[in-house]
Amino acid sequence: MASARLLFVGDSITDAGRDRTDPASLGEGYVSLVAKEVDDAVVLNRGIGGDRAVDLERRWAIDVVPAAADVLTVYVGVNDTWRRFDADDPTSADDFESTYRRLLDAVDVPRLILVEPFLVPVRPEQDAWLEDLDGKRAAVARIGADRGAVVVPLHRLMTQAAAEHGPEAIAYDGVHPTAAGARVIADAWLSVYRAGGGS
Repeated sequence: MASARLLFVGDSITDAGRDRTDPASLGEGYVSLVAKEVDDAVVLNRGIGGDRAVDLERRWAIDVVPAAADVLTVYVGVNDTWRRFDADDPTSADDFESTYRRLLDAVDVPRLILVEPFLVPVRPEQDAWLEDLDGKRAAVARIGADRGAVVVPLHRLMTQAAAEHGPEAIAYDGVHPTAAGARVIADAWLSVYRAGGGS
């Protein structure tokens, strides 16, 4: 039996410092943790730091479609919120959802796992980001329901971990996971993967 091909695509949280000149590089984040715990699988990381949904769309035909994944994991959204606040370049929830749906229309994969974006504010001004992010999270939930995909409820899980350990212990800047945060993400992904959902 051929090994399952697990493809992860997204932003810096997926990228996690991978060597983009090496197609087999997994980075130092949750994808590398997952790879250590899945048997008989080829794990591919196609995360790129800073990406929004529109950036995924620009490279989808190169990085995702030809990979012929058995399990596709899409994790994007926090930069669609962040750019509103640091660069005055907002992405509406409707535009985010439309782009996301076009991405999935372009692939036919046996299993689809969608990871909702998270934020655990570490600075007071980040509290204002949450309302914007809520729209992106709701979009991911709707898309997941429509596609029969599994949605990883990451914002809730990371918020719970931040309440227990402190937000900076989970994501040092509220967005980028620490080693402990990456472990939470990996465990959440492994839980839904092992449960077998997502079609």
